[in-house]
Amino acid sequence: MTTINIHKAKTHLSRLVDDAAKGKSFIIAKAGKPMVKVTALEAPSAKQARRLGFLLGQFLIPDDFNSMGSDEIERLFGGRR
Repeated sequence: MTTINIHKAKTHLSRLVDDAAKGKSFIIAKAGKPMVKVTALEAPSAKQARRLGFLLGQFLIPDDFNSMGSDEIERLFGGRR
């Protein structure tokens, strides 16, 4: 694995990040001391990322959902006792 000093990393960050995304991890060092390792993330594929509607049919929302607990909320925050 390649070790790069912080100044060179700042100068060539875009290229280094592209290389890391392709699997070429590297270490950034400051004054010769390794500080961080840069490596590619394992991003989910397009099929895995799709989450909309994944709980369809798993539960029901009550008809009075928007007014549930309104008496208690008004008592707590509306000043009614």
